[in-house]
Amino acid sequence: MNAPVKITPAPVRKSILVNASQTRAFEVFTARFNSWWPRTHHIGAGEMKEAIVEPRAGGRWYEKSVDGSECDWGKVLVWEPPSRIGLSLKINSKFQYEGALDSEVEVRFTAEASGTRVDLEHRITAADAEEIRASVDSPRGWGLVLEQYAQAVAGG
Repeated sequence: MNAPVKITPAPVRKSILVNASQTRAFEVFTARFNSWWPRTHHIGAGEMKEAIVEPRAGGRWYEKSVDGSECDWGKVLVWEPPSRIGLSLKINSKFQYEGALDSEVEVRFTAEASGTRVDLEHRITAADAEEIRASVDSPRGWGLVLEQYAQAVAGG
């Protein structure tokens, strides 16, 4: 039996300007991740209680459900406060954890005169990469996620 062919489509890129320092923008994205991550964007069987990014390279990126169960999303690959975080994302197009996936999400925080520019790039490598890309590039994908993040930054 042959292994499925991995497809690598063009990355999904999204940017947003937030009215905050680079340090604050990074802190809200990481340490306050649970305060803004959309509750509809979870993969566990139960209702999501908490979304967590552990603050170190090698840390987990995961969710906790109200029933106490945990569901991995991936790992923290790069931890460079306040300028960059890199995450592996091991979720397939059916929104299930799949440990063999090699997708990566890189988020850069660049100080500008009017705040901080946040650039997200999702590089997808999977047999169902086109389906994943269509989902994360849809109106309910990374664009919505970054809008909720920006609202959290603005809200103090």
